[in-house]
Order: sequence, then structure tokens, then C-alpha cells
Amino acid sequence: MYKHFQLDNGIKIILENIPHFRSVSFGIWFRAGSAFENQKENGLSHFIEHMLFKGTKERTARQIAETIDSIGGQLNAFTAKEYTCFYCKVMDEHIETGINLLSDMILNSTIDEEEFEKEKSVILEEINMYEDSPEDLVHELLSEAFFGQHPLAMPILGRAGQLIKYSKSEMQDFLSRFYTTDNMVISAAGNIQEENLLKIIEKYFGNWNHRGSIPEQEKIKYSKGSILFTKKEIEQFHASIAFPGIPVGHDDIYPMLVMNNILGGGMSSRLFQKIREDRGLAYSVFSYPSSYLTGGMFSIYAGMKPNQTEEVLKLIMEEVSLLSNKGFNEREFNMAKEQLKGNYILSTESTGSRMNAIGKAKLLMDKVSTQEEIIEKINRVEPEDVKKLIQEILRPELASVALVGSEDMTERVWSIVAGGI
Repeated sequence: MYKHFQLDNGIKIILENIPHFRSVSFGIWFRAGSAFENQKENGLSHFIEHMLFKGTKERTARQIAETIDSIGGQLNAFTAKEYTCFYCKVMDEHIETGINLLSDMILNSTIDEEEFEKEKSVILEEINMYEDSPEDLVHELLSEAFFGQHPLAMPILGRAGQLIKYSKSEMQDFLSRFYTTDNMVISAAGNIQEENLLKIIEKYFGNWNHRGSIPEQEKIKYSKGSILFTKKEIEQFHASIAFPGIPVGHDDIYPMLVMNNILGGGMSSRLFQKIREDRGLAYSVFSYPSSYLTGGMFSIYAGMKPNQTEEVLKLIMEEVSLLSNKGFNEREFNMAKEQLKGNYILSTESTGSRMNAIGKAKLLMDKVSTQEEIIEKINRVEPEDVKKLIQEILRPELASVALVGSEDMTERVWSIVAGGI
């Protein structure tokens, strides 16, 4: 059972007590990410994530690391398109040390000028590493093709040319706007003593009175698709196709997940069986949904030999067409639902995954479904729900494409995808 609380300064809290665990995962979430940045700010959310580990008024970066290591805990953070999360995982007896450390990083970070400039080089290397991975690059390029001028098109890491120009004052201004008590959620899961934990949270965050507003995101407008190509001297050719998806919290999320499992979400899916198992044309081929506050994207990816690209993409679009025109059988539908339930339950068997799930839901929707409610929502999905969604989503005229490889196949690929087979 989840418990919801709110401090007088606006900070929302969600807790899940799991008494048979000996650990606690504790997360601090902000609605700050590339989807809320403009072109001149792109990458600042991620840059801030790095900088808050670089020292506070009381601790150096080394002392931050030593504090968490001295209690055998884990300390980390991640930035996504719509949120940033700082978290620790510790033994239940050390939870106050973990919270003290996280609060110090968030409330007392010094943003040292020398560390600020040094960290630019670290993030530039992260960007270079990302761009050296064609599979990562093609997914990022797909967002750019699909979302166009919408902020969701921008990369989470930012762009190298813009990153080196940022000043400390620009970062501090961004921090002041987004790191506020009204734009923040605390989530914790594990062996929690509720009353004691609330006292600790109040002790370290209760006097922080930096109020603010919750940032809004412009609505996604789906229009005619586009195609983007990036040249890389590599052996494989990487292709990804995007169709319109479903926003966070929408009732169609579960029918979409069932559809995904049928088409490309696992080893028994149509795409995996047809392209890898039957034809041996690709090592990696799969589909996946991405859901955001104002819309979503349903994507299909494949990596193959350049001379097999057209054949693979024709097979992908044939399977899309078959699913749209002829649907699926009862066995596929039932298997996809059971797969979905099993994957969900297995994904919740750690304090970290539960802290993530409830924190993200509370931050983005201010609503958290229990495990029983989610299983019930999956059980309620009917074949007609999935068939209706297929007709709405798998529309070639709305598809966008991203390609990464040594040869520009834009025209040939676009004729295959836009034609819809």
C-alpha cells in the first residue's frame, strides 16, 4: 500500500513499506529534462545532474563518494526527457545518512567554477561515446525526425557546440526555475518506519522554501512524417521507424503494450520470429513504446547488413500491414497479455524499481496505481481494444524514419515505409 504525504512547503512524498526487505531506496525527483528546455538551454538538466555531485558547502566530491561508500550504499542520478532523479539505496539503518547526503547535494551545491568548466569535458566525452554507438544514435535521431520542432526532439545530453558556451549563471538560473519545492517529489520504497522517515525528511527538507510553478509542455502535433540520415563508417546499417504513440496515464497504454508484445516486444513476437529466426537477416530487431505527458511514439528498430536493409524493412512493413489488415489470433493475444503481466511483476522485485515506478508516476501524473490495479487493467484489455489501437497507430502516412550507416539509402527506405507495402 502506498502512502501519500505533503510538506507545508509543497514537497510531495510517496512511500511504500516493504518489511521483508533490509534496504531502502530513496529518490528525489524534479520535473526537469530536455522536454522542458528551449534550444538555448538544451542539455542543462543533464549538466546539473553532473554538477550536484561535484561538491557542497560541507563536502567535496570525494567526501560525497566516501560518505555513501562508508555505509555500503549506492548513490546515483539520471536525466530523462521529462524528469531528473537523484537517488540512493542503503541498508535501512543508514537511511538518514543517505537522505542527509542527498539534501546536501541539492540544497547546498556550490557549482564551483573550476569544476563547472572541467565537467564540460566529461559531458563532451559522454556525447562522443553516445554518437559512437550507432544503435543509440539512431534512436536519438528518430526523436528528432518524429517530433520535429517540439522540445521532445532535443537530445537529453545536449549538443557539443552549445554545451561549451554555458555559463555558471545560466545554470544557476535554470536551477532556480526548476529545482523548487512545488516541482519536486520524494519517493521511497523498502523497509520503512513511516513516522521516523517523515521526521527525517522534514528535518532535511522542511525548511527549504523555494516555491515555484510546475512546468508545462506543449502538446505534440502529429503530422506528415520525415526521414533523417546520419553517415557513419560502420559495418552494419541501423534503421528505426516511429508511429504515433500514447501519452502517459492514458487508458490505451495497456492495449498498446499488448500490441507491442505481439509485433516486436519479445522473442516470440512476429518481427523477431520472421526476421531473425526464419530469415536470419538481423541479430537485433524489436519494437518499443515511449510515452510522454502530451503524446508518445511507437518505434521499431533493426540492425542489419547494408545489402539486406531493403529486404528487412519490407518485411517489417509487411508485418505492420498484416497486423493492421488481418489482426491477430487468440493465442497471440493471450500470450501477449501474460507476457505483459509477467514482465511487470518481475520488474517490481527490487526496492529500486518500486521507488522509480511510484516516484515517476507521482511526479508526472500525481497518481499512482497499485500492483493489483495495474494487473486488473491488463486483464481488462480486450482484443477489440488492441485492434482499434492498431488502426489509430500503425499508419504509414504518419511514420518517421531514422537511418545510420555508411550509405545514404534515404530515398529507397522512404519509398518502402511511406508506401506502407
